[in-house]
Amino acid sequence: MCVSMEKISNLICKETEEAFAACGYDTALAKVTVSNRPDLCEYQCNGAMPLAKKEKKAPIIIAESIKEKLSGNPVFSEVDAVKPGFLNLKLNPEFLADYLTKMSADDRLGCDPVENPKTVIIDYGGPNVAKPLHVGHLRSAIIGESVKRIGRFMGNHMIGDVHLGDWGLQMGLIITELQKRQPELVYFKEDYTGKYPETAPFTISELEEIYPTASKKSKEDEAYKNEAMQATYELQHGRRGYQALLSHILNVSVSDLKKNYERLEVSFDLWKGESDAQPYIPDMVEKMKADGYAYVSDGALVVDVKEESDTKEIPPCMILKSDGASLYNTTDLATIVFRMQDYAPDEIIYVVDKRQELYFTQVFRCAKKTGIVKEDTKLQFLGFGTMNGKDGKPFKTREGGIMRLESLVENTNEEMRRKIIEGGKVAPELVEETSKIISLAAIKYGDLSNQASKDYIFDIDRFTSFEGNTGPYILYTVVRIKSILKKYEESEEDGKDARMAGIEAANSDSEKALMLELAKFNETVENAYYELAPHKICSYIYDLSNAFNRFYHDTPILGEQDEKRRASYIRELNLTKRVLETCIGLLGFYAPERM
Repeated sequence: MCVSMEKISNLICKETEEAFAACGYDTALAKVTVSNRPDLCEYQCNGAMPLAKKEKKAPIIIAESIKEKLSGNPVFSEVDAVKPGFLNLKLNPEFLADYLTKMSADDRLGCDPVENPKTVIIDYGGPNVAKPLHVGHLRSAIIGESVKRIGRFMGNHMIGDVHLGDWGLQMGLIITELQKRQPELVYFKEDYTGKYPETAPFTISELEEIYPTASKKSKEDEAYKNEAMQATYELQHGRRGYQALLSHILNVSVSDLKKNYERLEVSFDLWKGESDAQPYIPDMVEKMKADGYAYVSDGALVVDVKEESDTKEIPPCMILKSDGASLYNTTDLATIVFRMQDYAPDEIIYVVDKRQELYFTQVFRCAKKTGIVKEDTKLQFLGFGTMNGKDGKPFKTREGGIMRLESLVENTNEEMRRKIIEGGKVAPELVEETSKIISLAAIKYGDLSNQASKDYIFDIDRFTSFEGNTGPYILYTVVRIKSILKKYEESEEDGKDARMAGIEAANSDSEKALMLELAKFNETVENAYYELAPHKICSYIYDLSNAFNRFYHDTPILGEQDEKRRASYIRELNLTKRVLETCIGLLGFYAPERM
């Protein structure tokens, strides 16, 4: 059942606005925020201070008059006016309990979907084919997946696109090296007109060795590089055998990429690549020329994208190099062309390294200026910082190379496996599966708990800890709740009916603190959605887990003698579990049954 619910902060603001209006004050200043001094109050309103000059009154006098209007209001248990003019508010436990009872009855936990759903394409992959995923791909995948899930939860049609790097010289290098090794393959016979084999002439491991070998040779041997460039040219101009090899490269690479992304609980709706954009480039370029946007500068075709308000130089967006070859700019713009044609998105979000911000500023402005997208189509850059090692430098292997992503995942899994075995609480046959679940939470939460734009240290010891602000701590809280609920169901004949009991007013400070955290769920998810900020959900579930664990340690939940009170506790636990499980689902991981 879905119940439309206002955010609790909005309900509180309505009461303060009425009080401000009754006193003749500007209701725009009646805003209420969560208190930054929880030892004094739960919410606060500071509107009396900016009102003082306008009203020619001391702010404490204004605060006292508002306090008087709020006296006896059923939403609040306490309203205090404190010098110089703060309004300190505490919620009525009955009001709070009623809010949570309604929230518990709602399938969406009181979080309404957006009124006007949008179609949003999110570009958050960017791996190159024929190369293994490395740690540099982690943040894009994890952040993008969470943003996609949050957008879907809020009701948008989210389309995730991996946007493969499958064009350019790297393809020519692979073809050239393959020809050196297996010149008898039918793909290299120019006069061949038959059907090409369905099975690729290489495995993923062979392919991943071929590319770096070819790349190294091209840097040392000019003739070899020229051969690769010629192969690239022929591939891009339709040579059948090379096109067939490209299909094999894509099939083998994508199959492997899907396995690695699946280990991260990351999935894409589209597996498009740069090659998919190529057919759109000629018409796009001709239109830019015909419309007067593209012009030749130093032999290259460019579009001016600077604006009068710019405080720093924004170079022109290059469309074609002086030799007529396309660039990443060209491909990205052509990709937008077919995205608009095939999916008509209201918004496109790019989850990319923050160091590429200038590049995307050029691309976005060019797309708007040349009419590739409508003026109201939103193009958004979500730039992320670097994942660093404990030395503060970009994460590397011990040998100094870039670590494969599957190695990072396996290293984390091994550390988690060791800790689980040492803990001795998980049955031996469940250790492997449990360690995979928890290590994924460790990696994802360790990344997402940081604001996306900031660099962070990947600390495997801290991330896999069951204490502190970590993924395993959040999962441990969920598993603890599951265990209590299971014991309750086993001991109570009417367990299911008891779960449907209403939530009673808080019986202790720790219980009320838990209830206050639960009530923030819908506002937290909305903020994370509008700000593209999964870290806000991480911060919230850490606070919620802490509040629950304090309540758990203070309260004999199953030992409570009053059946009605015990049933209310169980309802709170169910609600807490649902909120936590919903949130970790939005972050892209889940909880095991035991830890």
